[in-house]
Amino acid sequence: MSQFVRRCFAVDLVDEPEMIARYRAWHAPGGPPAAVTEAIRADGVRDLQIRLVGDRMFMTMEQDAATAADAEGKAARDAANPEVQAWDALMRTFQRPLPFAPDRTWAEMERIYALSEQP
Repeated sequence: MSQFVRRCFAVDLVDEPEMIARYRAWHAPGGPPAAVTEAIRADGVRDLQIRLVGDRMFMTMEQDAATAADAEGKAARDAANPEVQAWDALMRTFQRPLPFAPDRTWAEMERIYALSEQP
């Protein structure tokens, strides 16, 4: 049986209502190219959700633990996929890196609390 991990990420959007509306439209059912959805699933992702508040987004994903640990492999697969590269370039026009992570868009978040670990 596969082990899954939950990973969480954050990024900001360009704080313009028209840009946010366009970003939302790109993420409606059927919005992302099929090749992008296939690449996500091929990376062992069984669930991925993006939530928005104001211009800040949070992404949660449940991913096969072995695949999640292979960041270099994922980067290589994405780099070799022109449709994933085009999607990423398009999405970057809407996104703003977080102030403390200027070199990347989606910044992975650290879990600091779990109810299941409380007495």
